[in-house]
Amino acid sequence: AWAPLFPALTVVSPKIFPAMALAPAFTVVSSPTVVTQPTNHQTARPQATQHGLSGTGAGLAACGLAAAAGVRRARKQRRSMAGASLVGNLGESYYRDHLVACRAQLNGVDAPTPEETDKHMEGIQAFAKQALAGASAAMLFTSSMEAAVAYPIFAQQNYANPREYTGKIVCANCHLASKPIEVRLPQAVLPDTIFKMEVEVPAKYAKRRQPLADGSKGPMNIGAIAVMPEGWKLAPKDRLPKPLKKEMKGLAWAPYSKEYPNIVVAGPVPGETYEKMVLPVLSPDPNTNDKVIFGKGIFYFGGNRGRGQVYPEGNQSNNNQFLASATGTISAIDGLKVSITTPSGEVKTQECLAGADIVVQVGDEVTKDEPITTNPNVGGFGQEEKECILQDMNRVYAFCAFAFSCFIAQLSFVLKKKQFEKVQLAEGF
Repeated sequence: AWAPLFPALTVVSPKIFPAMALAPAFTVVSSPTVVTQPTNHQTARPQATQHGLSGTGAGLAACGLAAAAGVRRARKQRRSMAGASLVGNLGESYYRDHLVACRAQLNGVDAPTPEETDKHMEGIQAFAKQALAGASAAMLFTSSMEAAVAYPIFAQQNYANPREYTGKIVCANCHLASKPIEVRLPQAVLPDTIFKMEVEVPAKYAKRRQPLADGSKGPMNIGAIAVMPEGWKLAPKDRLPKPLKKEMKGLAWAPYSKEYPNIVVAGPVPGETYEKMVLPVLSPDPNTNDKVIFGKGIFYFGGNRGRGQVYPEGNQSNNNQFLASATGTISAIDGLKVSITTPSGEVKTQECLAGADIVVQVGDEVTKDEPITTNPNVGGFGQEEKECILQDMNRVYAFCAFAFSCFIAQLSFVLKKKQFEKVQLAEGF
């Protein structure tokens, strides 16, 4: 007697009907959609009876056939009505009542309660939302990867420690040109104190343009790296004073890695806006950190403007001046390919990358390693070392006491000398 009671039976979980083999036509239907009652539900029951099905098996088979027919009719109606459906509390309560009645009929079967089914469906919805958010984030990350792939990320991906044993920062391995930078920081700071360091990467950013990966010209970006002693780290945002935030102009610094929080990087950022980069630093406290001691610390800074000449894989970028591969005569120029015929008759082809400005012509004599293009590089990398003292206030107090005692001693000597001179004058000496 299930077919007239459940014209559009909705199955949420296979656990509700363990006898699923008897009803293979069961289909999951979304709860907000109202399915119309099939017309052949009265004929399904006699057919099931004729085949000898009885009890729960017959009811399940009849309900399966009725649900399949109802789903087919619902799909046709959804196509004709362009997806129109009835959504609301009435539809939800309708299907929930059917679930409760279905569970009452299956009293002897281990079926989950409607509340458990609701929790199960909520979990599925939450998982779907998380998957959609993750896919969106992945698409956004991959779409912006071309702009984000720049000097700091190259170093982070290929070097665990950006400072080599020789003292050179690894940025110089790809940025071959040398340009100076200027760094300013305090001479001494107190423990657990926030202070600023300024890294200036000077250049004429408004006028100079560099070749981009596609060969077009674009503005120069800059980046910076600071290698601080162990224990020194980037100042937390919640402790930054407002004047310091204003000086930073929204510049974002980040730790180089989880293993090295004392190394921070920034960039790539527009050079015209961030020619002077402000770094907020939190000094360590030796009273709470046993690995830190009072005294002088050495800081290593690196600043870069523009694109590099070599990629981490070892291949050249188009921000290079290309040279002749052999000695001979320029026999042909096909776009960015320059053919050189050697005195022995061998033809060697030198391929230049996008954006190269070829300065030779067909018939010109060239020697090996002679420039055949202009030098488009307008940037470069610079490195500098600075010192800063982590000062202990007890040492300051001790020095003040020592200086005051020296002053008192010297004053006492002077006064005693004056007194001795007066005594000698009084006695006639």
